[in-house]
Amino acid sequence: MKLKSVLSFALAATFLLSCGNDKSEKKTDRVKENQSTAFNYNVEQFADIKILRYQIPGWEQLTLKEQKLVYYLTQAGLAGRDIMWDQNYRHNLKIRKALEHVYANFKGDKSTDDWKAFETYLKRVWFSNGIHHHYSNDKLKPEFSSDYLKDLLAETSATLEGEAFDVIFNDADSKKVNQAKGVDNVALSAVNFYGPNVTNKDVETFYGKMKSPDPKKPLSYGLNSQLVKENGELKERVYKSGGLYGSAIDEIVKWLELAKGVAENEAQGNALGLLIDYYKTGDLQTWDDYNVAWTAATEGNIDYINSFIEVYNDPLGYRGSYESIVQINDFDMSQKMKVLSDNAQWFEDNAPLMDTHKKKNVVGVTYKVVNVAGEAGDASPSTPIGVNLPNANWIRAAVGSKSVSLGNIIHAYNNAGSTGRLKEFVHDDEELKLEEAHGQLADKLHTALHEVIGHASGQLNPGVGETKETLKNYASTLEEGRADLVGLYYLYHPKLQELGLVKDWKAVGKAAYDGYIRNGLMTQLIRLNLGDDVEEAHMRNRQYVSAWAYEKGKADNVIEKVNRDGKTYFNINDYDKLHDLFGQLLRETQRIKSEGDYAAVEALVEDYGVKVDQTIHAEVLERNKQFTSAPYSGFVNPVLVAEKNEAGEITSIKVTQPETFPGQMLEYSKNYSFLPEVN
Repeated sequence: MKLKSVLSFALAATFLLSCGNDKSEKKTDRVKENQSTAFNYNVEQFADIKILRYQIPGWEQLTLKEQKLVYYLTQAGLAGRDIMWDQNYRHNLKIRKALEHVYANFKGDKSTDDWKAFETYLKRVWFSNGIHHHYSNDKLKPEFSSDYLKDLLAETSATLEGEAFDVIFNDADSKKVNQAKGVDNVALSAVNFYGPNVTNKDVETFYGKMKSPDPKKPLSYGLNSQLVKENGELKERVYKSGGLYGSAIDEIVKWLELAKGVAENEAQGNALGLLIDYYKTGDLQTWDDYNVAWTAATEGNIDYINSFIEVYNDPLGYRGSYESIVQINDFDMSQKMKVLSDNAQWFEDNAPLMDTHKKKNVVGVTYKVVNVAGEAGDASPSTPIGVNLPNANWIRAAVGSKSVSLGNIIHAYNNAGSTGRLKEFVHDDEELKLEEAHGQLADKLHTALHEVIGHASGQLNPGVGETKETLKNYASTLEEGRADLVGLYYLYHPKLQELGLVKDWKAVGKAAYDGYIRNGLMTQLIRLNLGDDVEEAHMRNRQYVSAWAYEKGKADNVIEKVNRDGKTYFNINDYDKLHDLFGQLLRETQRIKSEGDYAAVEALVEDYGVKVDQTIHAEVLERNKQFTSAPYSGFVNPVLVAEKNEAGEITSIKVTQPETFPGQMLEYSKNYSFLPEVN
């Protein structure tokens, strides 16, 4: 599971960003990072997107062998980059190639509004790994005409024809992932996990017939394949060497084998070996074996995430999107936060869950703060701030999980600039002072509690299937809400002060609650167009948690809706009662998951998490017009440059920074395109 943003971190991480210099017209040369000068985190801003940079603290302290491991793992991640593009939509690679050719070769007038609109559209496509918005899933709309694109293609001798051209401008495939109630989600989703004419019923029937060899250790059926119909028969096209995406997977394997050769220890090397075997065979039992080995491999300075993992892009939650994150331990912060994983059993024992839903033995939960060295696929350019893996419930219960907080990513967000949005939406000076004094700590703790305690908490009832089977299209939303609620319940708890994590648990908890309600009921709405429903799983979970607590606390005026000078605010009057409400909802969400209660999760999400108060939404959008910074942000990656001797041996690896976002995207397409346009 990945955490995109929580509480007021939606302000800190995606809103507190000022407009940077637009360097899109400069050459794609790189500037070497200079530690003696102030680091410039800002790259550029366009449309609703802010592009930032991040540093890699501690790089110089790594041995050359460790640096080689990071380099090889980063190269392996980038080698699979095009897989994510093709998974997102079947025409993405063809469209990207044509648009990039135009961008690189057009010699005409670049001062026109049409050309500027073309540039912006291409940058948005780059950021989203395709033609659908990375967050809303809506198809991106170009602000230039089809005739203008035809002219550009002709002037640069580029080719883009038929459906791949038409879809840029028409209404077909308008939603990458359609989570609406009462429709055929698979048929109406443009994501390329399913072939034409495949339906919800097809998917459920196909996988309903599959039985794992060990029912207590269910395999992740569908995780690494595309489901298509051939001559009326359903068939999986498996992602593996020699299979679907085989040419890119072979390149991933090449770099993973080099990484295995410089592994820090035997456990890490064995895990890499199993990942290589999985890529070669596509065998899901090997995938589970790898996850068990990877989860247990906790020693060493370097770790990584690589493969088909998160299922948010599948409307039914089966298929994993390709992603890669390469990580270096932040030893100081990891030691400070290790206290959470050491006390995981206490948190489970004292959670407001039914006793039958509590784990009697929480095992192997490791929590680390890490510094990212490189990302690819579904983790780039838009990145999570925290990750907890593996996703299989039985592995979590039997072996444990790894939770990480991406420290340098959070640091970059917090140091990239600020705006007055916070002051605009807080209810009063007291709320503002609490956020300024305790907001960043509250965000870090919620990330940690969400990932370490939240996702590791609770258990399924005997005989209940995996949540993707029982809760279907609501599984991801409920799971993220459940983990958020665990964090919220304990953020306002004296245990945090007892453990030495905070000096004033009530102040930190109040800041956390203020930020979460403010974001869940108001500020996250700046990401939606007026009239839109909430679609993305994390946004749905924040809204249903906040809206449920607001409604259930009305009788006691726990959260007050205040209208002042024509503006709406939400003020928490009773933090103790709100804490109790979060506990009640946590108990219910765990019950829903443990029992596989589809009717209950449908009612919870649809009643509280999907529909938006249109009056408040219009007001929020109007109030937000005064701010110029973008509501979404992401990153270019540092570039690792391997220097070699005459024998071809790596003698050192230097960290450089990309000068521009287009420059990095074009370099990636030049150096890491291992798939044909049609797969």
